[in-house]
Amino acid sequence: MGALTGLERALEQRWEALWERVVGREPVELLAALRRECDEHAVVCSESLVVVPNAYDVELDASVHDELTRHGSRIGQALTDTLIRHAEHHGYAWAGPLTVHITRSHEVPNGRYRIASTVMRHVSAEAFEAVR
Repeated sequence: MGALTGLERALEQRWEALWERVVGREPVELLAALRRECDEHAVVCSESLVVVPNAYDVELDASVHDELTRHGSRIGQALTDTLIRHAEHHGYAWAGPLTVHITRSHEVPNGRYRIASTVMRHVSAEAFEAVR
């Protein structure tokens, strides 16, 4: 299991390095901020259960958004994959289905990105069927 974790970490580092070469430093900082958001809102429920938010809103400055999507990258999927690997590495459990919502904004305070997380209730398939 340790080798697999090391392999996953190496692949993630290579992916981040590639992203950094393609579009500069922003993505690496964004990925670190997303992981930090997850860690800072972790709730220890028991000795074996640590729950983290499952809904992440990522606001990107218009220029950062354009730069990241200009190369055809699937930023939302990349951020989701990063969070999944991070949670698996730390043994976190999601509060429900994981979602990462990316928006383009002209009002980001630091001029690059803003990240917020919440716990979005899990809607069961039965409840969804009842609504339709």
